[in-house]
Formats: sequence, structure tokens, C-alpha cells
Amino acid sequence: MEQTALRPKPMPGQDPGGGTGPAPVRHPHAARRRGRRLRTVLFALSVGTVLVLSGIGLGTVGATVIGMSRLAELQRQAGQGAPGAGVRGSPSVAADSRPSAPPAGPSPVRARASLGLEVVDAEKAGAQVVGVHVPGPGYSAGLVRGDVLLAFGRTRIDSAADLVRAVADAPPGKRIILTVRHRSGGYQQLAAVPGVVT
Repeated sequence: MEQTALRPKPMPGQDPGGGTGPAPVRHPHAARRRGRRLRTVLFALSVGTVLVLSGIGLGTVGATVIGMSRLAELQRQAGQGAPGAGVRGSPSVAADSRPSAPPAGPSPVRARASLGLEVVDAEKAGAQVVGVHVPGPGYSAGLVRGDVLLAFGRTRIDSAADLVRAVADAPPGKRIILTVRHRSGGYQQLAAVPGVVT
């Protein structure tokens, strides 16, 4: 059998191994404090991230609202006055049929066709696209800025005014074939469905 030796209890301030040096200071709550600090820092970072992202979201919404109100104001001005100046000093013409003066008195609203394009007279024959409204029938058909419309259905287009008249005569919702010359020089036929503007 083994014999166990009785060991005397160490005196306060002495090492349990029998040394006379001071015992190391233990901080039992230090680990909990570090954990709390880490949680606090992570919480602050997550709250800061949420605040920054919500600020970006609110800024985006605000910019969209301001942009849409500015767009509506510009459209109102365009409907009241003459069309503004386009590219290279040519008068721009919107490729939809809008009356030049608002109708007097209450009358039924006639559906008008629109391609959602802004065009000017091309250097040669045709109507050059200088703006494509997204979303819109022209965008859906594949028209891009710089394209030149040469034919709208069976109607030849020699100027922007010809395109406006052709779109005004087109029934909304009916598929029309557009003959287009791209900026690269290639020709293509695209199908477009003029939309309804009320």
C-alpha cells in the first residue's frame, strides 16, 4: 500500500509548491469582460451597418422620387411649349402623337400610340434615335441610341416628322415592323408594338 504524506497548508502569500514568492494574481472576471466587449463591438458594428444601409436606401428612394418629379415637370413643360433643342442644333421630335394644344372641355380620351423614342432628322433620310425610354416599346424592340429609322411598317421615313405622323396613325397594340440602320452601318428589321399613352 502506498503511503500519502500529509502536506501542510501554505501560508497566505506563499506558493503552494513551497516557494516563497507571491502567488500570481488571478482575475476570474477578465474573460467575461472581454466577451462583453467583443459582443458590444460586434453589436455596434452591426447597428452601424444597418444605419448606413438604410441611409443609402432612403437616399436612393429620395433621388428616385426627386428624379421622377423632375421628369414629370419636364414632360409638362414639353406638352405646354414647343419642343426643345435636340442634338447638333436640330429640333427634337418625340416619336409619339401628342396634341399641340390641350382639348377644351371634357371629352373622351383617345388612345394614342407611342414608341417611347426621342428622334431628330438624320443627316440623310430617316429619323435618328437620340433617346430611348426604358421601359418602352422602342427599348423592347431593341432600338438603341444612334439607330436610324428608315421605315415604319410600309411607310417610308425621311424625317422625324414623318415618324411622328406614322406613329400617330398606327393603332396602339398592333405589331409594326421597323426598318433600322444601325450605327455600324448594318440594316435590320425589328418588330415593335406601339404602346398606349393616355
